Amino acid sequence: MAVTGIGAVTPVGNNLADTWDALVAGRSGVALATLCDTSTFAVRIAAEVKNFDPGAYIPLKEARRMSRCSQFAVVAARQAVTDAGLSWTPELQERTGVVLGTGIGGVELLIDPIVKHATEGSTRVLPYIAIESLANMPAFHIGMEHGCLGPLSTVVTACAAGTQAIGDGVEMIRRNAADIVLAGGTEAQINALFFLGFMAMRVLSPRNDDPPKASRPFDADRDGFVIGEGAAVLVLEELGHAQRRGARIYAEVLGQSASADAYHVAQPDANGIGPARAMRWALEDAGVAPEEVSYINAHGSSTPQNDVAETAAIKRVFGAHAYHLAVNSTKSMIGHCFGAAGAVEAVATIMSVYTDTIHPTINYETPDPACDLDYVPNVSRQRRVDVAMSNSFGLGGQNACLVVGKPKERA
Repeated sequence: MAVTGIGAVTPVGNNLADTWDALVAGRSGVALATLCDTSTFAVRIAAEVKNFDPGAYIPLKEARRMSRCSQFAVVAARQAVTDAGLSWTPELQERTGVVLGTGIGGVELLIDPIVKHATEGSTRVLPYIAIESLANMPAFHIGMEHGCLGPLSTVVTACAAGTQAIGDGVEMIRRNAADIVLAGGTEAQINALFFLGFMAMRVLSPRNDDPPKASRPFDADRDGFVIGEGAAVLVLEELGHAQRRGARIYAEVLGQSASADAYHVAQPDANGIGPARAMRWALEDAGVAPEEVSYINAHGSSTPQNDVAETAAIKRVFGAHAYHLAVNSTKSMIGHCFGAAGAVEAVATIMSVYTDTIHPTINYETPDPACDLDYVPNVSRQRRVDVAMSNSFGLGGQNACLVVGKPKERA
């Protein structure tokens, strides 16, 4: 499945070029939070999308009705469509679908009215609030803007949603339900509810004094993740369709999979059995042997348990070859963007295949004996990447995996 367009709105850049440049340079997007008042919180840092003015992209009246995650999604999708050089015709619109992942959707639209009702007795709300807060609205707005008349779907599988949405988009094209699918993920949950909930779980890094150093996947001194936000959208296209119109092809999605742990709502199995199953199935779907993979974009959340479990899963699937893999974590720079995380990480994986450049895992300073693979510490690396894997493992035991490779004409 060809990837012919990419759009990205992330904590390190509001488009693909800026995001990729920042990732390769190892620049962190983590800073003190500004989108909500964290002054009384034990954790006061986040990876926010910066300098994002929705009115610069979307008519102001329409933007005011949208949730922040819908705004991100619309902008990322528009970038992807432009990047792909698509020219809409009625026939093409009828053969184009949309599938987007998100963890929650526009819940922030509900928070202020609920607080005001509880504290002031106010019953006034914005028109359309009950609609615009729904998780399927980002996908709707993308489809509406581009006139997409094919399948329209939303995947809500927590931290695995963006990756699983791309996999579902691949399957839409495989079963001939569409020729093109706009697929990815979006999330915007930097709010008191998220902070308080995850602080109660003790899974957030409290490094308020040095925010850029807070997200440190696989490092022995990691102490939790950082809340992030953003969106990324890919134009997925049937390979022959892309070739016939002379499209630039970044990479091909060779295989995809999803699995469940059926183990615990938040805690991973230390042996990584569920994630390993997803990785193995994705390789089988792609028709790729483990030894053909040279790079893995890890889930790499920077929590003590998850990083150990993922390392174990990689070893379970790749055996001795695990020690020849380059493994990195995009979350070291963008924090954990939840439903958007896998989509942004898919972009990083695709760009590594396209450019033969692997971005670093920053803040890797102290090796952990339980995490003993090559995590591309602190400095980007030039390495031929013919086949790569991208992992996402979410709350609720949700696992999703993509296998990406160079397009046939560039192999």
